[in-house]
Amino acid sequence: MGAHGDGQIGVVAALVRSAFLVNAVYAESSREHGITSQQGQLLCVLMAQPCGMGELGAILGLAKSSVTGLVDRTERNGLVRREPDPRDSRAVRVALTPQGGGLAAKFYAETCRRIEKLPAGLDAAERGALASLLGRVVLDNKVPAVFTELDEGALAAHGR
Repeated sequence: MGAHGDGQIGVVAALVRSAFLVNAVYAESSREHGITSQQGQLLCVLMAQPCGMGELGAILGLAKSSVTGLVDRTERNGLVRREPDPRDSRAVRVALTPQGGGLAAKFYAETCRRIEKLPAGLDAAERGALASLLGRVVLDNKVPAVFTELDEGALAAHGR
């Protein structure tokens, strides 16, 4: 059904099963850091800069009430804070606390390390081809930059 006679699987099954594989790594890393997968996603998004609630909903693909609940729970854990939006006095932006920034950096680095191991059976050329093809799929579908490349220099510059 999903497999070709030559032992290969089709693009749909490969993408879906890859998503499950990455989600499983994300979930495991989240559990080990004492947060949910959604909180891990939130922390990674906020590593770049504070975001408004509407922006977070769009990036994370969540309804307004779901974003509010996620931010509430993460704020209670001391990982994020709400701050006034300098462009709109009626709005708030969500930012990492120092504790949240530290946890985000650790979570991010560990999750990257684990995901980096997934294509371990591929040689350098195959890894490059995989990155190029998946990158095109991501860009063609305008996927928000929820998780970017691991950049040790950027992490060190943020003091994390």
